[in-house]
Amino acid sequence: MSKKWRCRLALTFFGLSDEYIQSVYEELFLLKHHGGWSFIEAYNLPIMIRRWFLSRLEKHFEQQREEIEKAKRKSR
Repeated sequence: MSKKWRCRLALTFFGLSDEYIQSVYEELFLLKHHGGWSFIEAYNLPIMIRRWFLSRLEKHFEQQREEIEKAKRKSR
């Protein structure tokens, strides 16, 4: 094999990029902090289910924010 063809793949081929790992840790933190999940429970969730819980958590916080704004407008 000639040297030209060695390791022409990106460095992240054999592992995850730093940005991806940071985003996974951020997701795990949110589930642990706001959802009450343990680290192991959140880590072992399938990706699609973990993302569903995160989007549902985001929807919950959005509804909470709207209710707070509505209560503030009523009190004026």
